[in-house]
Amino acid sequence: QAQLVQSGGGLVQPGGSLTLSCAVSGSIDSIMSVGWYRQAPGKERKLVAVETNGGGTVYAESVKGRFTTSRDDAKNMYYLQMNTLKPKDTAVYYCNVQSSTAPYEYWGQGTQVTVSS
Repeated sequence: QAQLVQSGGGLVQPGGSLTLSCAVSGSIDSIMSVGWYRQAPGKERKLVAVETNGGGTVYAESVKGRFTTSRDDAKNMYYLQMNTLKPKDTAVYYCNVQSSTAPYEYWGQGTQVTVSS
């Protein structure tokens, strides 16, 4: 079964940048969407951005203009570029892939992003 392996989190000062990576280990057929979510301590997991096939990318209002998703299909990699980071962006970030074939949904293991001076 395919897995999503994340990397790239860490500690950054306010105003700084980070890029998160999500590598597909194995193969996922019939991908319908690739998304990024985050979960702050004591809070629910929330959508950050999602790219759907043919539908473009939708961003949460809180990250519009600061975060950008990208992908390298040749390498089976997905990225979340985060700029102008704020302390409220501190959370565990997860990549997510949804497919039309079983098991239909994949999650990365999560990576901590901490924005603090």
